[in-house]
This record gives sequence, structure tokens and C-alpha cells, in this order.
Amino acid sequence: MDVMEAIEKRRSVRSYQNKPVSEEKLKKILEAARLAPSAKNLQSYKFIVVKDQKLRDKLMEAAANQSFVGEAPVVIVGVSLNPDYVMTCKIPAYPIDVAIALDHITLAATEEGLGTCWVGKFYQDKVKEILNIPEKYKVVALLALGYPADSPDIKYRKPLKELVCYDTFS
Repeated sequence: MDVMEAIEKRRSVRSYQNKPVSEEKLKKILEAARLAPSAKNLQSYKFIVVKDQKLRDKLMEAAANQSFVGEAPVVIVGVSLNPDYVMTCKIPAYPIDVAIALDHITLAATEEGLGTCWVGKFYQDKVKEILNIPEKYKVVALLALGYPADSPDIKYRKPLKELVCYDTFS
């Protein structure tokens, strides 16, 4: 599968099979995150791979009881280690850096026949407590990961001409 095929096939999966993800696949997916670019190439993040069912159930509760979070055999939690760093452009680096790495994970997972779902609806303090994350760090996103139990429909995307302009803003 090439990159464009993975991009076209990737969907937000909210229903997972009760089937574990092999360590080989998980390692390959996490390697994709390790290779991701980041501001100043600092890689100021950690990814907590949560496979324990009791912890996933607690994360589900911290994610506003979204059942698929507990159903997925793996939840990857993206944590920024330097949430105070602001780039020259006046934008915090942490959400961008973690998002790029998590997107690498989603595409690698698609190639491996796995589904993912970004989770932004969660309570920061609860996730930190469950996973013993120090207060100074920031949880950016949870990513449910596993074998899809369904085949989500293709989402509408705007035409390219509505999203792109050349040389100046128009």
C-alpha cells in the first residue's frame, strides 16, 4: 500500500473486534511515530501504549464514556513533555508535534489493516491521574487502535479548489 492509498482508506473507527494487535505490528506502527518530524527535531513527547483492559475502561470513562475507547485493544496516549514551547510563529509546538506523530501512526496502522480513531473528548486531569502523568505535561490526544468491526463510510471532503489558493490568500 502506498501513502496515498493509506490516506484514502483511513477512517475513524468506532467499533473494534475483540482481537489483539501483535507486538510486531504495534512496533512497526510506533516506529512510524518515532520517525515523525517535530519542532527543532526535539521529539518532546511520549506515547503511552495502554493494553490493560482495566486501564482502558478507566480511559473510556475519562473520555466521556465513549465505549469504543474501552473496546479497542490498544489506546495510544500522546503526551507533550514541553507544552510551554512556542515557535517563532507564535504557535505552541506541542499539539502540532504530537499530531504529526499520531498521524504517522494512523497511516501505518491503515497499512497494517488496523483502524484508529482520534479522541479529543477527554478530561485531561482524569487521564493524567489514571496513567500517572506528571502535572507539567499535557495530554494531547488518545488514539484508539485495533481491528475494525465495521467499515465506516467515506466522509465528505471539500473539493481542493475550496481549500487551496496560490501565491496569495484568496
